[in-house]
Amino acid sequence: MENTLQAVPQNWYLVLSTLLFCIGIMGVLFRRNAIIILMCIELMLNSVNLLLVSFSAYSGNSDGQVFVFFIMVVAAAEVAVGLALMMSIYRNAASTDINVLNKLKW
Repeated sequence: MENTLQAVPQNWYLVLSTLLFCIGIMGVLFRRNAIIILMCIELMLNSVNLLLVSFSAYSGNSDGQVFVFFIMVVAAAEVAVGLALMMSIYRNAASTDINVLNKLKW
């Protein structure tokens, strides 16, 4: 019985992961909404997870899947802290635009 992951060439996983990571970088660099920036960071982390799982499956060991578990834990903590900060900033500035955060200095 053939493994379904190996039915797809590994290059496709590399291309998909690279594309997702580039979309995440573009979102972080060009968007000004803090919630969208957090979503783009999550997209970048998930593209790394996809790459680690594909390498793990093709090499036959589970080291990559263990790393994915730890990355998911860090991503969950990042979301919790990031959303708490965004709620606090929204209460003070009444906006999620990161350009408005410059006013919080004074």
